[in-house]
Amino acid sequence: MSELNVGDKAPNFNLKSQDGRTYTLGDYKGKWVVLYFYPKDDTPGCTKEACSFRDNYAKYQKLGIQVFGVSIDSADSHDAFAKKFNLSFPLLADTDKKMSLAYGAFSNSKYSDRYTFVIKPDQTIGHIFKKVNVEAHADEVLAAIEKLNH
Repeated sequence: MSELNVGDKAPNFNLKSQDGRTYTLGDYKGKWVVLYFYPKDDTPGCTKEACSFRDNYAKYQKLGIQVFGVSIDSADSHDAFAKKFNLSFPLLADTDKKMSLAYGAFSNSKYSDRYTFVIKPDQTIGHIFKKVNVEAHADEVLAAIEKLNH
């Protein structure tokens, strides 16, 4: 599979989250979507990144931006992680790795890579982060969306 680039159509997904709901990209046509892929629930870097999004989630909601965390962990693992750290956004369970592979965010045999994709309302990719500062990432993503939106 070739690498995704800015301007490419974002691959669709159909995955369950920690609350048992199934989410699909098509449901968010006309809205900004942030997909952040992370290696593993409840590990130090992943917790810092998730808490960064949690602490900024009200800003995202106010701007109508949907945030999804994605890893190959199970929905049950996501549920425990979300409850432990009071995460209020969906964590998608990519247990078969199809979504991580479609986005090029799976380069080893154990975990997803820490990549983030900003998907524009027309469902094309607006920005790709392959280097992530886990503590400041939510702010970096908001700044990128602000630039794209003006």
